[in-house]
Amino acid sequence: MPKAPAYKWTFRARFRRNAFGWRSQPAVKRVKEAVSEIKKVARTEPMLGAEGAVLFLEKISPALEQVDSSSGSIGTAVNNAVSSLAKIIATAPADAATRDRWLERLWEAYQDDDIPYIESLGDHWGALCASPEVASRWADELIGVCKMAWSPDPNLRGFFEGTTNCLSSLLAAGRHDELIELLEMSPYQMWHYRQYGVKALAAMGRKAEAIRYAEDERGLNDSPVAIARACEEVLLSSGLADEAYQRYGLVANQAGTYLAWFRAVAKKYPHKTKAEVLADLVAHTPGDEGKWFAAAKSAKLFEDAIALANRTPCSPQTLTRAARDFEEKNPSFAIEAGMTALRWLVEGYGYEITSTDVLAAYSHTLRAADCAGVTDETKARIRELVSHETFGEHFVTRVLGPYLERS
Repeated sequence: MPKAPAYKWTFRARFRRNAFGWRSQPAVKRVKEAVSEIKKVARTEPMLGAEGAVLFLEKISPALEQVDSSSGSIGTAVNNAVSSLAKIIATAPADAATRDRWLERLWEAYQDDDIPYIESLGDHWGALCASPEVASRWADELIGVCKMAWSPDPNLRGFFEGTTNCLSSLLAAGRHDELIELLEMSPYQMWHYRQYGVKALAAMGRKAEAIRYAEDERGLNDSPVAIARACEEVLLSSGLADEAYQRYGLVANQAGTYLAWFRAVAKKYPHKTKAEVLADLVAHTPGDEGKWFAAAKSAKLFEDAIALANRTPCSPQTLTRAARDFEEKNPSFAIEAGMTALRWLVEGYGYEITSTDVLAAYSHTLRAADCAGVTDETKARIRELVSHETFGEHFVTRVLGPYLERS
């Protein structure tokens, strides 16, 4: 089997102990650069890439010990790095001796991770073993301590840092019954552990039971999104796409923005029209209709987009950008987007609104009106809208007053 050749990694010198002080942004940048460097090498030399990944995971926690992690940005960057690099290590064509050496190095780094930064590595342990035999060997090594940590005897019970590694190894080894039995010993319900029971039951073909197991005895801090994703995966693997959509599809695919959420659902369920997906998401989030404007626009559901933007507040800047982007190719839509932006500005909505924002909404609306040949009518609509401003110090009236008087 191939062995990893010697290589001088750029990231190595940058990840000295306490290399970044308390500042998180330089650390986030260096983490992303290191992952990019490793990925680039791994594409052509997978063994070398895996060796670099192991080295990075050894060095990351000591380098970040003093970094201020309160914003969450560095934690997110490291979690993403762990997920990406674990795949590189897991798929590398290493011989048995090399893989054992990697696992021992990673285990030592995992145990020394005091902050912790690489605790999510435990969830990948079964995959890192790369074979059921190696995973079973690690399960044998860890299961005794795990049982002791979950013992009903308070003199024996305690926290074991390798619990997730053990569960992941049992799953990868195909020792599903043992995994379920071990989870029954857990003194507390915790989704982070119970998810392995769901996967084990699904792997044994007991999919209905897997879903019940996921739904039962939810803890207060368990993520509804994570549970929905697990159940959705079980149903999709059974070919039950409609049931997966109806029961879990909307919750399971929540994302950082409403647009990303819509796209995630639409992509996963292509048999649903975009209009159906949008309508279901809107119904699922009452009171947030205006926030779905960008999703409707991206799906070319222009009438729906304007209707949604007028039902509840929508960012005036978002609406103005739509007016700008469509003032020539779809002027009718652009006019309504611009008018809706002005409406919410008149009513006092928007974040850190300046006179530039007001003038942009006004000018793009008029350009669209010019393209559509309805300039006079649109000016009249704007004048009527602004005349009813009552919010605050009549900011929009003061900004647009000179323009409206000349028109």
